[in-house]
Amino acid sequence: MIVRVLGSGRPLVALHGFGVDHRIMLPLVDAVKDLPWRMVFLDLPWAEAVVDTSTPTSAGEVADGVLAEIEDHLGDEPFAVIGNSFGGMIARHVAHERRNRVLGVATLAGVVEPARADRSVPERTVLHTEPAVLLAAGDAREAFEEVSVIQDAAAFEAFEQYVLPGLRGSDAAVMEHIAASYALDVVPEERHPAPFTAPALHLFGRQDDVVGYEDGLRLRDHYPRGSFVILDAAGHNVHLEQSEVTAALVRDWLARIDR
Repeated sequence: MIVRVLGSGRPLVALHGFGVDHRIMLPLVDAVKDLPWRMVFLDLPWAEAVVDTSTPTSAGEVADGVLAEIEDHLGDEPFAVIGNSFGGMIARHVAHERRNRVLGVATLAGVVEPARADRSVPERTVLHTEPAVLLAAGDAREAFEEVSVIQDAAAFEAFEQYVLPGLRGSDAAVMEHIAASYALDVVPEERHPAPFTAPALHLFGRQDDVVGYEDGLRLRDHYPRGSFVILDAAGHNVHLEQSEVTAALVRDWLARIDR
């Protein structure tokens, strides 16, 4: 599962979302490259780089596998964890299950309500489109249009580099198994109801019609050291569409841990 380690210092474990791979988290490297942290990237079971004879059948089994992989790689070393979308839900699980070793947790457009029909999400909105970009997108156009709020050349370049390879390489059969049991057995904050007092960051896109932001804001009292941020002009790929602000917020989160 661990496919790449970049940098040096304390470990920052990065967990990607459903249907993509670790490359969607690579833009965060620039945010931390001059900081005393090393990024540890995991690929979840549907990613093409994962070679495994067993197929997990639920989100709970994925979460157990992530915990086992972290323990095998890091031993007793304290670490921070950041997750995107489905990976955000797993990151919260990891943070609570290993609270005594976790220095902090961050989520980027993290899943809070697993059932799509039960999520509170805004209407689908596109704020900016450059028709020439869409015309040149070829067979990637549909996937790009489906999720992007800002549809310009820079947004497509980021999508093409960091998102599309994981989409194309994902194992549909593995995803189908997990999608049938997409929720964890127990919500992390309910299994461990004591407030999570380490520094936290929960970042949402104002126009995210995949997971929204209202469900995430319900968690705010559980994280007394948590920054809850909703960014305008950002959808489900908030860290790509608002990369500079995301980098600043991640750096602030890590600085709070350092202090």
